[in-house]
Amino acid sequence: MEYIVKFFNIFLHLDQTLGLVIADYGLLVYGLLFAIIFLETGLVVTPILPGDSLLFAAGAFAALGSLNIWLLWALLAVAAVLGDTVNYWIGHFLGEKMIAGNSRFIKKEYLIRGQTFYDKHGAKTIVLARFVPIVRTFAPFIAGVSRMNYGRFIFYNIIGGLCWVSLFVLGGYFFGNLPLVKENFGLAVLAIIVLSILPIAVDIIRSKR
Repeated sequence: MEYIVKFFNIFLHLDQTLGLVIADYGLLVYGLLFAIIFLETGLVVTPILPGDSLLFAAGAFAALGSLNIWLLWALLAVAAVLGDTVNYWIGHFLGEKMIAGNSRFIKKEYLIRGQTFYDKHGAKTIVLARFVPIVRTFAPFIAGVSRMNYGRFIFYNIIGGLCWVSLFVLGGYFFGNLPLVKENFGLAVLAIIVLSILPIAVDIIRSKR
């Protein structure tokens, strides 16, 4: 039982324990990173998994030579796009039943937040939501429930996935090991998130005006 708790603690806080995981598991860390990004975006019941901070941390370790930056970028981009795709089809086939059944695995407040975001921004939500935790996990699910055209969805899905992974992985690669950033890692990630959602905030303000 102790080992199970330890595993899940590492899994949920991999952005903070990544150095130890790389040292202990070597190349297997690529599969673990792929799984976490896939699950964080692909299952509507796992929005608590690390996303932005994990990508940034992985990029920072790639800069140190612990990981191959191009392999890392490609794997996580595929995980992000594949995750949203699976989430879309879950919403498409099972979404209405899950909502009507008041599934205990889906928080209603998160569902409402995702629906509001989708109603406001339409297809652009698939790109914009990538940079908003919680909404990121629910946006493709809502798109599936709403029967958004799949061709249109996959177009925005690929663009959003590539932009999201590139921003945080390459951001970590180029800036993650600066002394100021390393000493204030949490604040650095928060600053990146704020900057990434700034265009969304501006768009919302404009629409209200």
